[in-house]
Amino acid sequence: METFIAIIAIVLGVVGIIGSVAPALPGPPLSWVGLAILYIWGSGANSAGEPMSTSLLLIWLGIVLVVSLLDYVVPAYFTKLTGGSKYGSWGAIGGLFVGLIYPPVGMILGSLAGAFLAELLMGGKDTATSLKSAFGAFLGFIFGTGLKLTCAGVMLFYIIVYAF
Repeated sequence: METFIAIIAIVLGVVGIIGSVAPALPGPPLSWVGLAILYIWGSGANSAGEPMSTSLLLIWLGIVLVVSLLDYVVPAYFTKLTGGSKYGSWGAIGGLFVGLIYPPVGMILGSLAGAFLAELLMGGKDTATSLKSAFGAFLGFIFGTGLKLTCAGVMLFYIIVYAF
């Protein structure tokens, strides 16, 4: 049974990493669920026999909540920082979903193109300003994705340490 729980936790950790890039899956929350399953039903002890602490689980819950919140705030912040408007933010999100046809390059280019076109066509900005705000939306997307990947990756590390 321990092996089955460990496999489920590791699968959730890996799916959490995938979900950090794919917008349809909640990456870090899935990784945290894997960590929690290991804590609740698994042995929850590392190779030295030290058990996983409740503090570790709660700290990671807090980190997951903060990273999940920042994932929504950071792209809009970067877009506004570079002179973009809400149109650029919405365009970046729309382009990201269109780009899902050819992940991950399509997601990146779709995000850039969506922000650029939205600023140009709906925001009434000139080409240079639209390109600048599209770059800001792109940077926000990359930063948010990096945060999620780091969070999910470290949790997968903890899952592996406490599973075996």
